[in-house]
Amino acid sequence: MFSYRHAFHAGNHADVLKHTVVLAVLRHMVQKDTALTVFDTHAGAGLYRLDGDYARTSAEAAEGFLKLVASAPLDTLTPVLRDYVDMVARFNATPGQWMVYPGSPFILQHLLRDRDKLKLCELHPTDSKTLAANIAQLDAGRQVAVLREDGFEALKKFLPPPSRRALVLCDPSYEVKNDYARVQTMVADAMQRFATGTYVVWYPIIPRPEAHDVPKKLKTLATKLGKPWLSATLTVKSSKLTQDSNGEEVRPGLPASGMFIINPPHTLKAALQVALPQLAKLLGQDQHASSTLEAAG
Repeated sequence: MFSYRHAFHAGNHADVLKHTVVLAVLRHMVQKDTALTVFDTHAGAGLYRLDGDYARTSAEAAEGFLKLVASAPLDTLTPVLRDYVDMVARFNATPGQWMVYPGSPFILQHLLRDRDKLKLCELHPTDSKTLAANIAQLDAGRQVAVLREDGFEALKKFLPPPSRRALVLCDPSYEVKNDYARVQTMVADAMQRFATGTYVVWYPIIPRPEAHDVPKKLKTLATKLGKPWLSATLTVKSSKLTQDSNGEEVRPGLPASGMFIINPPHTLKAALQVALPQLAKLLGQDQHASSTLEAAG
């Protein structure tokens, strides 16, 4: 259960998609004066070293964030991608030297106002401890709460929030097979408790029926409740098995991922319509690279 470590995957193409979307959503939501409560159900360690052992072992950032910044000058990126790169740059002291990658907790906290609250859940014992230590450096006081709890269950006690405004980010590792079903159950329960919140779910796109069911079932749920939704996907390579020089089958790793948003900001669709094709072009690893965007409501 505790074998997954996001440090191996920090800054990969899925992070680029996820954090671009999350940043665009929150940018819009903090424009309203009313206080906002933000939840991250699977927060991870919060900050990652791109020059550390984990990142160097997997080298996934090389095909994700590092490829993005190396492939195109900043002024040629679409506005939301430029904003995303600027955000990561704030965590690196030397321009152009990408040593640190911020996870969603630090991206979220960076945009919050004094009146907003951030609840971070992380069950992994090592990552939870690291997260707490990283957050302590912010001297954010009671604005940020780090909870070593199961995010799927912990969310229940916070909804609805006092301010009646909330953003929920759910991005489990899906290392455990029942995470797929738990995502759907959590969002359904949360929508019953607080139907006007904004719910952002990341999911992998892999050859497993459970993975394909996530956006389908969330779409059905949102439609049934009469809520607007948006679904964005990024594919960087084929999902088919290949063979190495010895004739052994090689799995492609994570070829694609998606973001499903219920009650998205009205500005998000237009922003992603131009950003997603650019991401597919810049991060694509073969001719199968592509992106999709669907929305309703």
